[in-house]
Amino acid sequence: MTNGPRVLLLGIGGIGGTLAAHLAAAGVQLCAVTRSTAVADAVNRRGFRLTGVGTQERGGRTVPGRIEVGIPAGAGPFDFAFLATQPSDLDVAARQALAHLAPDGKLVTFPNGLPEERVARIAGDPGRVLGAIVGFGASHPEPGVFERTSAGGFVLGRLDGQPDPALDTLATLLAPIAPVDRSDNLRGARWSKLAINAAISSLGTLGGDRLGVLLRKRHARRLALEVMTEVVEVARREGVRLKPIAGTLDLDWLALSPAERRSTGSAGLLVKHAVLLLVGFRYRRLRSSMLAALERGQVPPVDFLNGEVTARADAHGVAAPVNHAVVTRIHELATGSRRPAHAELAALYRDTRAVG
Repeated sequence: MTNGPRVLLLGIGGIGGTLAAHLAAAGVQLCAVTRSTAVADAVNRRGFRLTGVGTQERGGRTVPGRIEVGIPAGAGPFDFAFLATQPSDLDVAARQALAHLAPDGKLVTFPNGLPEERVARIAGDPGRVLGAIVGFGASHPEPGVFERTSAGGFVLGRLDGQPDPALDTLATLLAPIAPVDRSDNLRGARWSKLAINAAISSLGTLGGDRLGVLLRKRHARRLALEVMTEVVEVARREGVRLKPIAGTLDLDWLALSPAERRSTGSAGLLVKHAVLLLVGFRYRRLRSSMLAALERGQVPPVDFLNGEVTARADAHGVAAPVNHAVVTRIHELATGSRRPAHAELAALYRDTRAVG
């Protein structure tokens, strides 16, 4: 694919490193960029080391490749800029990428949260922004090593739902990495993913453990349901038509009804707890990227997940006490006044008076 589209990729974390390794293996004209000299040195010496789900080779696979520390002078113009940074670094990355993008080039957003809206404001033209929702988990346990922690694919689209020939090219680039789906309701897909991330990533950060372990606990499942219910209510106030996750997990159905929120047990609650047990089993190796950021001494990007929810909830006059409590406690983790532990989830459950 050496005569194909030129790709600038900013951010070499779990997702970004996985993307970069597969693009390099496919021969894509790639300029992968990080701020970390340790990550760049490791890859430039030994290549990308891929492990985990989908890696056929026992012990992992090594892909030759190169990473730059900063965008090289004179680089570009690029047909695509893949923005795979942490949400907190997204605005800066988008501005940097725009300076190296071809006139008809596209910014492609991979972070969690609601990144397309932010990048569209920076670009000044929503048509220059394509969304790529990532349905699999990945981590980078050490420099140059990228572990895929769960299966899943990509959902691609534009916020306005319009067709775009660039989506065809983008799908071709990403298909060797994971299955690709297209949606004319990217906003609904983003909000559904936000509901999942606001629950799973934040609770994984507070609990300090992988998803499979945490969702065995009834109080953790109930907290997840409460968080998602608040997100769904805010999405409805925003006029969003939620899109089922992977075509099957319907957030409108999973959200607790007023009666279920008051209940100490019902057939409906039992089924919803069972669904979360299945989710925990399927994604049992998934580890919160916010927790990883915290462990690296970075500010966990809770303001772009649960914080996005609480800001919009406040604007609409919607009560979101569990999400508010999550934001406060994760900020306290960042200051060191709390530490990730299973007991933190039990305390959150107790303090928010969750039931069921």
